Amino acid sequence: MESAEKPLRILLVDDDAADRLLVRRTLHDTDLTVSAVAEVAYGQAAIAALTETPYDCVFLDYQLPDLDGLQLVQQLRAQGFMLPIIVLTGQGDQETAVQLMKAGASDYVVKSRLNADLITQCIRSVLRVYEAEEAARQAQQQLQITNALLLQQNQAVEEHRREIQRQNVEVMRSSRLKSEFLATMSHELRTPLNAIIGFSQLLMRRREGEWTDQQAEMMGRINSNANHLLTLLNEILDFSKLGARCLELDVEPLDLAVLAQKTLAEMQSLAEHKSLQLALNLQLDRPIITNDPLRLRQVLTNLISNGIKFTETGGVTITIAATADDNVMISVSDTGQGMAPSELSYIFEAFRQVDQSNTRRHNGTGLGLAIVDAIVSLMGGTIKVESQPQVGTTFYVSIPRTVAQPS
Repeated sequence: MESAEKPLRILLVDDDAADRLLVRRTLHDTDLTVSAVAEVAYGQAAIAALTETPYDCVFLDYQLPDLDGLQLVQQLRAQGFMLPIIVLTGQGDQETAVQLMKAGASDYVVKSRLNADLITQCIRSVLRVYEAEEAARQAQQQLQITNALLLQQNQAVEEHRREIQRQNVEVMRSSRLKSEFLATMSHELRTPLNAIIGFSQLLMRRREGEWTDQQAEMMGRINSNANHLLTLLNEILDFSKLGARCLELDVEPLDLAVLAQKTLAEMQSLAEHKSLQLALNLQLDRPIITNDPLRLRQVLTNLISNGIKFTETGGVTITIAATADDNVMISVSDTGQGMAPSELSYIFEAFRQVDQSNTRRHNGTGLGLAIVDAIVSLMGGTIKVESQPQVGTTFYVSIPRTVAQPS
């Protein structure tokens, strides 16, 4: 037979000395490695012995002076002693065996049938069961610990999620208030600015020939700067409307070719001022589309002016063509300073420019491309950019031929 893996410490609980001797001799005849056999005659003594010393197995007589085997098994299990318990009985009563097993006994042996083979088989069997049950208990304990940790983590995650949600609500509220404030201030500032522009134009017309060269130049500067400031305020107003989701498209059928030609004509003076070439490349067989002409012109104007602003030599080319999925692709290419790949990640962010220094050469709010991105998205389109330093930049705007009517 296979020997036991470790020496066993056995507690023998029996008030009959002859029976205890029989068990000892039987254990000696087995091939089990038994390091110690302790003997007690009473149930309470057994509890005390188990409290003081760890044992691997208990042999328990069913009939004891103070407790019967059933009562002692129940007490041991109630007090947390989970080691194997083999009950020795002089009866072959199956009902007694069932009660013992229900109470927590590992097995039972009739004394009259006790022999080395039986006791060896019995001990090895209950030890295997005990080891399996102990492993299951430890696994269950570990599972409970893991579940408790997961519950704590889930609670922490849920609390963190609620905090993020609260912060998001607060951010959205702050953003809405900011947009409303910008919209209100832009609107209020536009009124006196329009008055300044109107009066300056009126004075320039009525006093023509009466101004000195210096006075005419100063009046022209007033008019020019007022118009520039009005452009900046219009950008802020548009951005605030987009941020507050108050901007709606007024769609109608339009001729995209005609709109593009008119827009280029309006931008021609800016290009000529820097000796740049403006070119329009139309590759559109069906130029009639459904969109908001004002906002589409704003997209073209912002992209073309952006190209002119950052280009010193060469020019800006606008190409309009149909795509394979019957969308319209508008590309605006310049031969300007271009951008590094790291700068493209924030090109559409509000209030951001490639040159963020205090001495930057190009003025502006940094809202133009952010507004273009938001308007194109409102149209159901997409915008992408490709750029190389000292080579140039190309913006690709893809929009559907027919933009959905507002509901």
